[in-house]
Amino acid sequence: MQTTPIRAKPEAGPAEQPFTYPLRREFVEPDWTRIPGYKDVSAADWENSVWQRKHTVKNLKELKATLGALLPDDLAESIERDQRERATMSVLVPPQMLNTMNFDDLWRDPVRRYMLPAYGDRLSEWTNHPKASRDSLHEQDMWVVEGLTHRYPTKVLAEMLPTCPQYCGHCTRMDLVGNDVPQVSKHKFGIGPKDRYAQMLDYLRRTPTVRDVVVSGGDIANLPIQQLEPFVSALMDIPNIRDIRLASKGLMAIPQHFLQDSVLQGLDRLAKKAVERGVDLAMHTHVNHAQQLTPLVGKAVRKLLDMGFRDVRNQGVLLRGVNDSPQALLDLCFTLLDHAKILPYYFYMCDMIPNSEHWRLSVAQAQQLQHDIMGYMPGFATPRIVCDVPFVGKRWVHQVAEYDRERGISYWTKNYRTGIEMNDADALNRKYEYFDPIDQLPEAGQAWWREQQKAA
Repeated sequence: MQTTPIRAKPEAGPAEQPFTYPLRREFVEPDWTRIPGYKDVSAADWENSVWQRKHTVKNLKELKATLGALLPDDLAESIERDQRERATMSVLVPPQMLNTMNFDDLWRDPVRRYMLPAYGDRLSEWTNHPKASRDSLHEQDMWVVEGLTHRYPTKVLAEMLPTCPQYCGHCTRMDLVGNDVPQVSKHKFGIGPKDRYAQMLDYLRRTPTVRDVVVSGGDIANLPIQQLEPFVSALMDIPNIRDIRLASKGLMAIPQHFLQDSVLQGLDRLAKKAVERGVDLAMHTHVNHAQQLTPLVGKAVRKLLDMGFRDVRNQGVLLRGVNDSPQALLDLCFTLLDHAKILPYYFYMCDMIPNSEHWRLSVAQAQQLQHDIMGYMPGFATPRIVCDVPFVGKRWVHQVAEYDRERGISYWTKNYRTGIEMNDADALNRKYEYFDPIDQLPEAGQAWWREQQKAA
């Protein structure tokens, strides 16, 4: 039987695609001289990492001095109150990142919303989820030596240091990273860096099942190359280590660091050794919005790729008011791929740390976003949206086993034991919970959570 192809009605005009390529965004370095505190800064100073670190905004007083009239008074007051009453991270924003904000509407600017959180951004009733916790992924519970998390059978996370060149409001490691704030006294490493690194390497030499090491922190952009290079070089000498990923949001926030001669020379030596040893060396960064990508970021990435890094990949975080639309995600992904030469890789759901509810999305919203971005990008560059489930790990959002949408409770399974469950016979049989933001639930679900709070 013949079938008749479906044709549009002759009188109908061409239908529009939900997202249109090519991008209209210019890939340029924003004019930093529009910012009062930087009006006399030369290009040479701007591209100098020492200058960038020296002029990083560390508190509200410095923010006011730098932005002047560009900072609305009510926003300044709201940021100040947030630091006193809600924030889990202190203020730390490099000039490079500050320059990517939109000062025509700073209240609604996506970069400001997660780098300079304001009290007015937070939810009034459900500021904090009842199930939120400081170390929401239980990474410290899974330390095999201090700072080395062994969660997956073949992979480990090496937390080298507890500082970054910038502090993100939604930081999943807010329990350890950064300065104390009124709401959070941070945990401290008890062992000095030299001994910790030695213990990490010793564990990996004794554990041949591990093949993949993520070198993170904090941020390796804050680790002197004189310390980073020998540690990574020693990893390459361990026969079972086949993949090494260096994690740095600083690649985007302060690309000037990665353009220093000494840093480039150290990374180049590591890249050459990786090729010689047959080890895949990659850099992972963390960009949440397209406007954060500039030619300086692209310049740093090209240096890494030219010296032999296998990939530079992006691991963003889904955040309400930042990138929670298919348009924002596709705009970011195409800018990453076309201009910065960074591979879109993951978008994580925001972790359940305290006071993060106004940023978080539900599993259903994440599933819809995954659906909506499919088909536009090449398959190898289509990012996966994942939920990092406590005691489980990363799961694609469509892998949920059960989902109570009214109460916002999803249930997940896993196929391996973490380092703390080797003697747990039921670890692979039970279901693990993850919780949607309560303000996104129907009224019946919110009422149920209010009852739970009363009972507690």
